[in-house]
Amino acid sequence: MAIATLATIIYVVQWVIQIYIYVIIAAVIVSWLIAMGTLNMRNAFVRSFVDALDRLTDPVFRRVRRIIPPFGAIDLSPMIVIIVLGAIGFVFLPTLLERLEMGSYL
Repeated sequence: MAIATLATIIYVVQWVIQIYIYVIIAAVIVSWLIAMGTLNMRNAFVRSFVDALDRLTDPVFRRVRRIIPPFGAIDLSPMIVIIVLGAIGFVFLPTLLERLEMGSYL
């Protein structure tokens, strides 16, 4: 595979990671708004939006919660997922791209 193709794949993965981080932030904010009673879950649009966010984030959060359970009302899984994705997308992948461009693969 050409270096340009691998670089394009890395850029796309970074883009997807960044969008997923925004989805996680939206899910956290929505959960706070629901807990405060600001969002009406009887509204069909709100219910479908919350359901979509849950379907996108809950599978990942469940895996983290198996390792680190919530502490009372505080759930650290979104923060841990954001930190791990940030490390992958903004530390590991740029380093890999830099090494690919230099010709050093290891």
